[in-house]
Amino acid sequence: MTQQDIFDVIVRHTRDVLPNLTDHPFQSGDSLKALGANSVDRADIIMMTLETLALNVPLVEMARADSIGNLAEIMYAKG
Repeated sequence: MTQQDIFDVIVRHTRDVLPNLTDHPFQSGDSLKALGANSVDRADIIMMTLETLALNVPLVEMARADSIGNLAEIMYAKG
């Protein structure tokens, strides 16, 4: 799985949690918080993505990510 594949999974789960973003053209620099995801939404998106990717990574490791691209990068490195 490539880093782009992981980014696409994050985007899919973001759209599941925040349906108002269905038509949003996601970029790697997009921040979940800036897109309107509260802390529970962000945790849900990350947990759903980790489950889809079958990764067991502590959420605290995701805290340093400031964008969707950074999340994908961290998850890719752990995969």
